[in-house]
Amino acid sequence: MLPAYISHPDCIKHDMGDQNPECPERIGAISDHLLIKGLLDYMMPYQAPLATEHQLAQAHSTLYIHELAAHVPDSGFYRVDPDTCMNPHTYQAALRAAGAAVLATDLVLSGEAPVAFCNVRPPGHHAERAAANGFCFFNNVVVGMRHALNVHGLQRVALVDFDVHHGNGSEDILHDDPRTLMCSTYEIGLYPFSGAIPRGPNMVNVGLATRSGGQAFRDAVETHWIPALDAFRPQILFISAGFDGHREDDMGNIGLVEADYAWATQQLVAVAKRHAQGRIVSCLEGGYVLSPLARSVAAHVRVLIGAD
Repeated sequence: MLPAYISHPDCIKHDMGDQNPECPERIGAISDHLLIKGLLDYMMPYQAPLATEHQLAQAHSTLYIHELAAHVPDSGFYRVDPDTCMNPHTYQAALRAAGAAVLATDLVLSGEAPVAFCNVRPPGHHAERAAANGFCFFNNVVVGMRHALNVHGLQRVALVDFDVHHGNGSEDILHDDPRTLMCSTYEIGLYPFSGAIPRGPNMVNVGLATRSGGQAFRDAVETHWIPALDAFRPQILFISAGFDGHREDDMGNIGLVEADYAWATQQLVAVAKRHAQGRIVSCLEGGYVLSPLARSVAAHVRVLIGAD
């Protein structure tokens, strides 16, 4: 029983233009580095399927799904917001990214894989129930969470988000769902300028000051995340794995390094072993400078799959 590695070539075809940091090369940089480090030798590769409308509708309004599909351009770009646009391949890639989270959930909950990592794009945690923004179209990880709850019948599902930007989309969809717990860290003062006032009692949002560094991040995990997760006792743990808090990534300025991501993953693996039979689904979110992104993902995956 090998950990699952889920991706798809369609995720590379989505492109928002040369000036957009959420670039197609992110997928290859990660896969190449995991291959070079030998980590893919310990994982079973899977092709991400297309998420169905029914699966997407567990997290998004049907009207929004139809409107997004209707805006797919025949050529060029359709702009959703100042930072986010669609090319002719975007919708297909977004279906693959959400479908990866569904497949990962099925594999982990069926026992076919102990954990799963989804190397997919576009990312998802800024996608709200009825709105695309912040490079995101469908909320991949929340689609997977709702699949675990509504199809597999779980009662308690947790999400941990360590992207440098607050996962406003995930909070928008989950804040009134008592079957879920969301724990997040983010840099104060960055897009989407939310998180300071949690929208529900199941939200554990910890804002970090600019240049606060790895120790502040670790303190937040130990002081806020772990007690909340232990009290909630999730039956599976989902991770919105964003690596744009790295000190070499200019999208944020917290100052994390690979060791911080590895340490946080160790804490989450321990939580999953205590409460969730070790079951974790991790989905790629941010991280935009290719070298630190690839190194950080490798540090995360190495711990996640127990290859350290």
